[in-house]
Amino acid sequence: MEQKKENILISEEQIKKRISELGKEISRNYKNKNLYVLSLLRGSFIYTADLVRQITTPTRIGFMTTSSYGNAEISTGMVKVVNDIPDNIEGLDVLIVDDIVDTGITMDFVVNHVKSLGASSVKSCVLLDKPERRKVNIKPDYCCFEIPDVFVVGYGLNYGDFYRNIPYIFNWEEK
Repeated sequence: MEQKKENILISEEQIKKRISELGKEISRNYKNKNLYVLSLLRGSFIYTADLVRQITTPTRIGFMTTSSYGNAEISTGMVKVVNDIPDNIEGLDVLIVDDIVDTGITMDFVVNHVKSLGASSVKSCVLLDKPERRKVNIKPDYCCFEIPDVFVVGYGLNYGDFYRNIPYIFNWEEK
């Protein structure tokens, strides 16, 4: 990436503002519900941490690890469960949190998996939605930002094993 320049698409301030708004909306919608936030690792861990701090409804949190990218820039199309949900979610209102929905294959897989475990309700919440790449019919229930079909990193999104710690979302341009 030495020959490329960062192009910031979504600033740290924009992310914080939108997550605050979304946390309030989720708090209203899940008032008096049994909210269980299921964070899909590794990409969503930063987003999930910031989001749940904005939710005022009592919330249980669990983690599931899936993989469909490896170290590539595009999905392989195959979802692999690396670590499954550690808790019994039967009867709970599950909010699946992920960093990005592009093809939709992973989210579709996880939604169906969570339903099969007896959740009372299942909704999805993503930082980024990239609808141009959709391969299955799924639309996130909650979304911070819709983006065009560009490869992005930062704020939990990685390239290989790097860039998750950057506090904003960017792509690269040729220098």
